[in-house]
Amino acid sequence: MDLKTYFEKARGVGVLSTADREGNVDSAVYARPHVQEDGTLALIMRDRLSHKNLQSNPKAAYLFMEEGPGYQGKRFFLSKVREEEDEQKINSLKRRSYPQDEKINKEARFLVYFTVDKELPLIGSGGK
Repeated sequence: MDLKTYFEKARGVGVLSTADREGNVDSAVYARPHVQEDGTLALIMRDRLSHKNLQSNPKAAYLFMEEGPGYQGKRFFLSKVREEEDEQKINSLKRRSYPQDEKINKEARFLVYFTVDKELPLIGSGGK
């Protein structure tokens, strides 16, 4: 199954891990990525620690744990390739709204694109 179909159908919890230039690691819950036509993954990010870490260290890991019994899902090792602040594009991709929270709605948002350097199952090495 290609990634676009996988992330359109799969439900679960995603965690993005980043590190700053000194190696200080952060992990944060993130929505499913938006798979682009060129195969890159795009995440909508606020200007918080994960985004700040990516300014000095473009490497990240994204873990997606599927809903349901057992431990199913995928792990992705990523490299940031670019970002943009196109509000129209971000609004067309977002899956959730926060109408009551003015503070969240006023924060800067970025669409951050990543190449997938490596993909592994949630558990194990995938035989690779």
